[in-house]
Amino acid sequence: MESDISYPRSPIGALRGRIGERVRIAGLIDAIRDHKRVQFLVVRDASGVVQVVREKMPGDAGEEPLTACSAVEIIGAVRDAPSVRLGGLELAADELRVHSLAASPLPIAAASVLEKQIDHRQISLRRPDQQLILAVQTTLEHAMRHWWAREGFTEIHSPKLMATFSESGADAFAVKYFGRSAFLAQSPQFYKQMAIAGGIEKVFEIGPAFRAEPSFTARHETEFTSIDMEVAWIETHDDLLRLEEEWLAAAIAAVAGRHGAEIAALLGVEIAIPTSPFPRVTMEEAQAIVRASGHMPAKTDDLDPEGERRLSAHIADTFGHEFVFVTDYPATARPFYHHRHDARPDLTRSFDLLFRGIEVTTGAQREHRYDVLRAQALERGYALEPLQSYLDFFRYGCPPHGGMGVGLARLLMALLHRQSVREVTLLSRSPTRLTP
Repeated sequence: MESDISYPRSPIGALRGRIGERVRIAGLIDAIRDHKRVQFLVVRDASGVVQVVREKMPGDAGEEPLTACSAVEIIGAVRDAPSVRLGGLELAADELRVHSLAASPLPIAAASVLEKQIDHRQISLRRPDQQLILAVQTTLEHAMRHWWAREGFTEIHSPKLMATFSESGADAFAVKYFGRSAFLAQSPQFYKQMAIAGGIEKVFEIGPAFRAEPSFTARHETEFTSIDMEVAWIETHDDLLRLEEEWLAAAIAAVAGRHGAEIAALLGVEIAIPTSPFPRVTMEEAQAIVRASGHMPAKTDDLDPEGERRLSAHIADTFGHEFVFVTDYPATARPFYHHRHDARPDLTRSFDLLFRGIEVTTGAQREHRYDVLRAQALERGYALEPLQSYLDFFRYGCPPHGGMGVGLARLLMALLHRQSVREVTLLSRSPTRLTP
């Protein structure tokens, strides 16, 4: 069958309004049931799924059998069929064209382990729950951009090849660059601050980031999507906390409004729009809460994953809230460019945001004074020469500012109650995975 232009392709999800009409659909075969005289196909496209009934012809016996996941195009009449569970209608096919016959058997089943599903991502992506996750991601990012536009933010696209590392050198990927070394950006941090120094008072970026961490946890990837913001003329990091509360509530409300019912049906998750203000505890208070629960973190200036889970459980029990800001990290746990408290120079004006026990945000007020930045870098043992291009951003005047970085996959993982960032990532990159 050649495509019949007299029948423009109809989305499967719109067939309810086409009962009694002859239409053309195109999609992938979900399932096949063969009977003596008829064949039932379950066909899916991006808009929905429909049952197709096809009478067998004498010449069919000589054709190669249809297989699940084959790409097909079908012309037929839409008819009301209340007994059919898939939408109460079916398509009576009179023409069928196979664009691509899928090999059989399929290499994965619906119950395959996660790594096997990633091995054959082109197949696992066809699952409705996986397509829903990507639809939620799209809605989430669109809502974020809408909020940024409303608030007067400017989007930037920072370079991902850098002459020096943007955070810890131990976690940076070095690459060959015309006879010398370059580094893949761990965050757009330096360039966000450059934009602020350049007079752009509110900036954001959604882009890739790279961390050479040999981590094999459910929350780490070597390449991930980072959501970043930076704003000028803040008083303290408290301004950033209020900003993130409003931004996140708007984004999650958009997801709940557009996908709430489908998320509940396919994933068994209720999307709750967070109320403001989010609970806040200092790192010192967080340590006391976690230790009182019977867990002893190895560090006193940071929380380990178990500590984050216990703190979040305490906040949920005490305040009925799924978010908690942890603030005022000791300087020993934060980068040299974080602003210190005037009265407590051992503490930074910084924060993390935990969502259902998962760290999804790291942020801080930045140090904008050139001399102080130099002194704090030297205090941490850094050589100034590799940092000079960054330090120069602040030599010619820079307003007080701060910002945050949010892990997109971690946010989706927590929002949708998934067990791993790999469940909400198009293609995983880990210390052992570079394909597909």
